[in-house]
Amino acid sequence: MKTRKLLALLLLLGLLSAALCGCGGGSTGTTAESKPTDGYTSTGTEAPADPQPAETHPNEITVGIAQDLDESLDPHKAVAAGTKEVMFNVFEGLMKPTPEGDLIPAVAEKYEISDDQLTYTFTIRDGIKFHNGETVTAGDVVNSITRCIEPYEADVLAVEPLSSVEKVTSVDERTVQIRLKEPNTEFLAYLTLAILPAEYDGQDTAPVGTGPFKFVSRAAQDNIVLERFEDYWGEKAYLDKVTYKIIENADSILMSLQSGAVDLFAHLTSTQVAQLGDDFNIEEGTMNLVQAMYLNNAVEPFDNVKVRQALCHAVDRQQILDLAFDGYGSLIGSSMYPAFGKYFDESLTNYYPHDVEKAKALLAEAGYPDGFSMTITVPSNYQPHIDTAQVIVEQLKEVGIKAEILPVTWESWLNDTYIGRQFQATVVGVDASTMTARALLERFTSTAGNNFINYNSPLYDSLFVKATSSGGDEAQTQFYKEMEADLTKNAANVYIQDLADLVAVRKGLTGVRFYPIYVLDLSGIRYTD
Repeated sequence: MKTRKLLALLLLLGLLSAALCGCGGGSTGTTAESKPTDGYTSTGTEAPADPQPAETHPNEITVGIAQDLDESLDPHKAVAAGTKEVMFNVFEGLMKPTPEGDLIPAVAEKYEISDDQLTYTFTIRDGIKFHNGETVTAGDVVNSITRCIEPYEADVLAVEPLSSVEKVTSVDERTVQIRLKEPNTEFLAYLTLAILPAEYDGQDTAPVGTGPFKFVSRAAQDNIVLERFEDYWGEKAYLDKVTYKIIENADSILMSLQSGAVDLFAHLTSTQVAQLGDDFNIEEGTMNLVQAMYLNNAVEPFDNVKVRQALCHAVDRQQILDLAFDGYGSLIGSSMYPAFGKYFDESLTNYYPHDVEKAKALLAEAGYPDGFSMTITVPSNYQPHIDTAQVIVEQLKEVGIKAEILPVTWESWLNDTYIGRQFQATVVGVDASTMTARALLERFTSTAGNNFINYNSPLYDSLFVKATSSGGDEAQTQFYKEMEADLTKNAANVYIQDLADLVAVRKGLTGVRFYPIYVLDLSGIRYTD
């Protein structure tokens, strides 16, 4: 990624291309060697740290975020993508992702996979510590994984792929063995699951992990403070302190940047960036989200596939990019974004070309020749989604649909729309919790607890069973693509784009790194002087 000054940004037209990436690991029956990346050697051990910059200012920054975190900061209870985005700096799993899309050992020093692909043996780093000073043991790892297989604590979220675990045992203080019921080519990606101290019960309010930053404090609806963890096993963070400032009012974001109150803000719109002035550099990436107008398939009139298909034809996605995002973004046609490489099916992108007459005909066939009225629920703290919804409202008028935007707080959207499923349509972005196709697609199986659109397709469910029981990568990839096609053909949602991620970084700071998942890594941020 390269930093571009404001003038270049304003002149840039066209779409951003998302880089292809894949998940890497060890070969069968051998000890894995991690791919070199920032701060790591080829064996995943700590690389010599770069010299710290000479300080001419406090070695800390303030980062603006558009939503408060979940009530609980326990990573195994996190629901909101924003919580995972921040806590990425506090927690690590046995494995961790790199900006290039590989998986490297983190809490683990190395691992081996048996020839039958059923037994994974992990060696924990010698002397690696939690933020509370305790040394990580095999017992902590066993407890962390077991905790998410069949949750025995309130609000802990089950990680469904871990249901393939037959048993997880500690061989000794530094060795953990995981035995699977059947081979799973994606299993390593789920071992980014945060490792927690087994005997610590304060994760909800004072989280403790092994990451480069440790938690200091939280003021609900106001801020979260992190400090550099001096005993971090790898390359230490450059900054001494990071304060996340919660700014849910979109109008206040620019003021906070221009006033100097905030040094870094991600996920800005091109309009916001154009008003920043010369004090900031702009880093460009992609958000790694599936932005769509998500439809509640269980309520009228969206329980009618022809209505949903009509909406897909009525919405001009390229016009959304042009009007709301100055051409930035990558069009998508299903629940997969380009960074997932082999799983992304480009042929689905233009499955529903913009066609007003076709949309009107489908509405008539569905029994709505004169259109209908609907509401689009949008979290008011996310300007990109508001801007998208505003364009959609105008486009739907052309086919006789009267849409009204219903702005709600993030908390209301999470509780009523996402969890309660009380909505007709909503414009948001859905992320992948891990670098797997399953993380994006499993949510639309009929029995999934997070199937907030109430999608119900027997074919989709059967394809998912085939994909997750397939031992071969090629077959699994094909099944996932067929699942994507099922979502598209049945117009489960009106798919729009993977949003461009424009990050404002105050001049004098550098080190922003983009990942193929929705996180904000602050460990490389540093002052240049």
